[in-house]
Amino acid sequence: MPETEIISIEPATGAAFWRGPVSDVEAEVALARDAGPEWSARPLTVRVETLRRFVNVVRQKSDALADCISRETGKPLWEARTEVESVINKVEISIRAYAERTPQRRLEGNLGARTAIRHKPHGVMAVLGPYNFPAHLPNGHIVPALLAGNAVVFKPSEKTPATGKMLVDLFHAAGVPTGVLRLVIGGIDHGKALVSHPDVEGILFTGSARTGIALNRQFADQPGKMLALEMGGNNPIVVWDTPDVATAAILVVQSAYLSAGQRCTAASRLIVRDGMHKPLVDEISKLTSRLIVGEPFSDPAPFMGPVIDNEVADNLQESFLTLMMKGGVPIIQLLRPIEGRPFLTPALIDMTDASERPDVELFGPILQMVRVPDFDAAIEEANATRYGLSASLIGGTPQQYDRFWANVRAGVINWNRPTNGAPSSAPFGGVGLSGNHRPSAYYAADYCAYPVVSTEEEQARASIGIGLKDISPSFAK
Repeated sequence: MPETEIISIEPATGAAFWRGPVSDVEAEVALARDAGPEWSARPLTVRVETLRRFVNVVRQKSDALADCISRETGKPLWEARTEVESVINKVEISIRAYAERTPQRRLEGNLGARTAIRHKPHGVMAVLGPYNFPAHLPNGHIVPALLAGNAVVFKPSEKTPATGKMLVDLFHAAGVPTGVLRLVIGGIDHGKALVSHPDVEGILFTGSARTGIALNRQFADQPGKMLALEMGGNNPIVVWDTPDVATAAILVVQSAYLSAGQRCTAASRLIVRDGMHKPLVDEISKLTSRLIVGEPFSDPAPFMGPVIDNEVADNLQESFLTLMMKGGVPIIQLLRPIEGRPFLTPALIDMTDASERPDVELFGPILQMVRVPDFDAAIEEANATRYGLSASLIGGTPQQYDRFWANVRAGVINWNRPTNGAPSSAPFGGVGLSGNHRPSAYYAADYCAYPVVSTEEEQARASIGIGLKDISPSFAK
């Protein structure tokens, strides 16, 4: 039987958190389609002020939104609060980006002619959000899409519907017309129905590479449909000849285990010089032994909470066993401290001599170490992936960083910073299986409107100066 209700579960407790009926996709798209033209016809200043009111509403409800995020995802309350701040900051960033990336321009020509460059919204945009940042990441699509004059139909992850509903309610409370931003509650089938709807002009997706590839195939013969894919990563962090091993270990731990490893920019592979790795491994082991893994509201505050659910935790444990069966040597074991709950401890496994290193995104607190003989081999190993989202070099000389930046294939490349340190005021995206060259964040304005070039004159003028038959009297005879 088709599902009639969605229930979200608190990962930390196993208790039902929220339940609600699934949506009628056809009805939601129809409402957005009908409301879109009036919204796009409003002056930009009106849309800007509406979204600024949204900021005020979110500030008033920030504690409630952070509480919802923490309970539904299991992430620590302090981290949920930083996500709410990202939701707030996105509006002004998007306003600046829209002005910079999609400006109106007029170029004067001869005899009063001019060329105008303006931008139009696509129409109805479908936003598909992930569960790891259930407010911030979809908001990063919704705000620039609304600002450009689009109507939006938003489907949150079926694992975080309550946060999605609260986010939409906050937009409506700020004055975004209810028809302009619609919510679809449902599972995979609802997502498929939404993206394949003929009235949806664009799909803004954040999620797994598997789903992104399926979308890319589905719309390969529909080039008129905007498709922006923000997918995952198998991200390398290279630690090379650094004198400050303690700081390097902190950066590795932040990269690999923040958000329980459930970030698309999380470090998956630690690449180190063979023979020089032991001091770093010792520091990482000491630091991870001190990390608090706990419930979102526990005191003292945890560094990380559970992964999203027991199914994900089970799969991660199976993945760790698979790495061991391929020859991986565990340095820090992946443990399940609370039976029946999706809490996992940070893990580190040496895959240097493994028979195979699977090129997959595990999306959890598992870091694989690979030892290499020299810096060229480190770059080669960093590029040994079909993904290309983020990469970091810790240590090294300026000249080595220049080589690293020039040769590593990724959309985010950092030096002496974590792999997950990408600011919202810059473009965000990757190559390969990490994206389709539609970077989000500051560059989201690029895929929320399309440029229209117009050559204009107030009075029609025309002549044909060559290629006409002569109709003079002498020629007529």
